[in-house]
Amino acid sequence: MTQVMDLFRLDGKTAIVTGGGRGLGRWMAEGLAEAGARVILCSRKQEACEEVRDEIQSRGREAVALACDVTDKKDVERVVATARETFGRVDILINNSGSTWGALAEEMPEDKFDQVMEVNVKGTFLMAQAAGRAMIEQGEGGRIINIASVAGLVGGHPDYMNTVGYNSSKGAVITMTKDLAVSWARHGILVNAIAPGWFPTKMSGGLLKHFGDKMKEHIPLHRFGTEDELKGLAVFLASPASSYITGQTLVADGGATAW
Repeated sequence: MTQVMDLFRLDGKTAIVTGGGRGLGRWMAEGLAEAGARVILCSRKQEACEEVRDEIQSRGREAVALACDVTDKKDVERVVATARETFGRVDILINNSGSTWGALAEEMPEDKFDQVMEVNVKGTFLMAQAAGRAMIEQGEGGRIINIASVAGLVGGHPDYMNTVGYNSSKGAVITMTKDLAVSWARHGILVNAIAPGWFPTKMSGGLLKHFGDKMKEHIPLHRFGTEDELKGLAVFLASPASSYITGQTLVADGGATAW
């Protein structure tokens, strides 16, 4: 019988983390590395990924930093190919790259709406497709973790979250997660999503600074999420501990959607 802590080990696994240079992506990449995985970090800003790579390597773990635009199919395929060439395989994908734009729904610029959907929906699909093909070819299953949001489950609060494109895109990611989970179950590929609530990151920093107290009033735990509370979820979904879970969205929001 497997010892319970061994269920969370990722030794010998190779993980790709998009948007791995900052915020949620950085936290999750570091968590996977701490659990034993070799990590490919990619984003449009390679310098940020290199900083995370150096930090992971300083802890005795393996990591590679790459530039990647997830809306560019050739870029996406290059990242997956590099992961296989460098470490021999792809076992885990965390689809974290994302974009947002704030404006009242009646004033949302069409090009900004399109931009958000392009990154958050098309980019998530292209990366899942490329990694999924690699996992199918390898024949040993795999894990895909899509980063959604509570904004994909409920509407944005009109006092501080007028982001209809972002909210819509994350709803699409949740549905895509279910579809891919059903499609690839026969290959042993588990596809799940994490829907974070409010965590302090560069993307959310401005809102938290100006509306933080009001936001906490809508969170039963009356606080924002922490780095460790996201890292643990990522490791869980990437590890053998979650081997009978697929097509699900795990919500980490301090109870905000339970009101």
